[in-house]
Amino acid sequence: MPPVLFYAADLVAIGLLTFGVYLPRHRRRDLAVAYLGVNVGVLAVAASLATSTVGAGLGLGLFGVLSIIRLRSAELDQEEVAYYFSALALGLLGGLGAEVGTLAFVLMGLVIAVMYLAGHPRLLRRHRQQTMMLDSAFTDEPTLIRHLESLLGAAVRKVTVQRVDLVNDTTLVDVRFTVAKGQRAATGDHDKVTDATVPGALRGARP
Repeated sequence: MPPVLFYAADLVAIGLLTFGVYLPRHRRRDLAVAYLGVNVGVLAVAASLATSTVGAGLGLGLFGVLSIIRLRSAELDQEEVAYYFSALALGLLGGLGAEVGTLAFVLMGLVIAVMYLAGHPRLLRRHRQQTMMLDSAFTDEPTLIRHLESLLGAAVRKVTVQRVDLVNDTTLVDVRFTVAKGQRAATGDHDKVTDATVPGALRGARP
């Protein structure tokens, strides 16, 4: 099968992933450009390695180093990291597809399908995660949980205290909670809100 068919399939796949799945949900133009650039770059190098005497392991190792540098240079959430590596995978499948055969087309479709379904807004849509800075220092976990539930209007499933400052009277927590069916959380209908400062209603929580 001509390699150009796999190159074309990769371009179609990354177009669907970027413009059909990622952008409508996340609306980050800079990352859309990054996904397209990374994918086409990997495709070009993988296609070159497939027709040269240079070891494929060397090429993949170089891309691994570049990927680490890219991921450490900007803040990406876990969903965006998944899109990033999906773009890499599609580029590799397109560039080396002639060696794999028709299985490459199946794997490309699998990557897009998994990203579409796993990141669908209706999947676990009542589950939330939020980092909150409270203006009270809480040292008692049950009291902290009751306070968070009153603020969020939701059932707290897990809370991790990241910092308690007894001098400045603050508590930094990472909280996972579930909004009741048909109800919106007090912080809004978002999967994650960071650095939210809320007033502490239970000043007497300190020992």
